[in-house]
Amino acid sequence: MTAVSETTEVDGAGRTAQPRQLIVTVYGLYSRGEGGWLSVRSLIDLLAGVDVEEPAVRSSISRLKRRGILSAVRRTGAAGYELSETALAILREGDERIFRRERATPGDGWLLAVFSVPEAERHKRHVLRTQLARLGFGTASSGVWIAPAHLRDATSDMLRRLELEGYADLFHAEHLAFGDVREKVRDWWDLDQLESLYSAFLDEHAPALRRWQRRKTTDEAEAFADYVRVLTDWRRLPYLDPGLPAELLPAGWAGIRAADLFFTLHSRLGEAAAAHVSHTLP
Repeated sequence: MTAVSETTEVDGAGRTAQPRQLIVTVYGLYSRGEGGWLSVRSLIDLLAGVDVEEPAVRSSISRLKRRGILSAVRRTGAAGYELSETALAILREGDERIFRRERATPGDGWLLAVFSVPEAERHKRHVLRTQLARLGFGTASSGVWIAPAHLRDATSDMLRRLELEGYADLFHAEHLAFGDVREKVRDWWDLDQLESLYSAFLDEHAPALRRWQRRKTTDEAEAFADYVRVLTDWRRLPYLDPGLPAELLPAGWAGIRAADLFFTLHSRLGEAAAAHVSHTLP
């Protein structure tokens, strides 16, 4: 499962997730085994478990349809929606990103994206900047964006998918001299904002972690509700923090503890949540 860009209403997440964000989480996790399709009735039943009422589900589905994320499709007489091809492609891209535990190392080097877009096509410049930011790139200077080198394939795929490859060059680079890279990273990324987001994530979901660590049994419906919530809030963060090397981050970086929390809950709840869905779907 992954996130689609906030420009397509799919990777936003916060302390109080919106119904449409929860819907995308459910689709990303559980619909692809059904060809990307879920019935409206099943979606309403599943979202009731995370306290989303039916009118909010229907309204959010309509918004996602207008934005090209979902398409209305009937199957065996049942009304439902399936993921668009664009949404499916971006979800596949993010499967590795969201569940990637390891970070880059300083020896991996950097990916530089250097782009130039004519003024007459400045709308494409906006799209390019938005998409690079969504992938987690920092800004080294005007027209030069930087990320850990492991984002090479994801960046290449994005440029091709959006037909932007003619406006950008990608380079695998090393920082050779001048300045402390730790300080440079602070200039290229807003680490204070990231720290705040990670801390908010920890505050929101640490109670669930403690509760499940005390449990000897797993209620499937409760596991589903907690898993969908924690994944919805988590899936934005690996895009804002593109796996920066731990050696270049501040001591006691909250992102390490946030990842520990997420992956512990992922291991504890994932199978039970999937079982709940299989028992709910017709």
